[in-house]
Amino acid sequence: MYELSREFRFDAAHTLQRTVDVEPSRRIHGHSYRAEVVVRGRPDPQTGMIIDLSLFDQALEEARDGLDHRFLDEIKDLGPTTIENLSAWIWRKVAPVCPNIWRVTVRRDSDTGACSFYGSESL
Repeated sequence: MYELSREFRFDAAHTLQRTVDVEPSRRIHGHSYRAEVVVRGRPDPQTGMIIDLSLFDQALEEARDGLDHRFLDEIKDLGPTTIENLSAWIWRKVAPVCPNIWRVTVRRDSDTGACSFYGSESL
């Protein structure tokens, strides 16, 4: 079994409704993000690849383009703009091209936290 991963970066702005009112308003703010997408499987005997890297890169570029320099609150089908929802959204965008997707992890460069999504087809 092999795992192959690729990363992409994106910058985006959003607001966030918190369960604890730490701010009197929902101020717009932004982050620099890193997303890692992992596919898992055995190489095809004919090609020697888990997935054609050009297809993988194209799927990641389309996901990145949908997020980079965007106001995340306006992205249809994202939901509340959390790293949890970003991980699931990227999964949904990449999965049609990468059926052997295993994990999507989103990190913010401003802190040490991350969220990994091990998806399902029900999303």
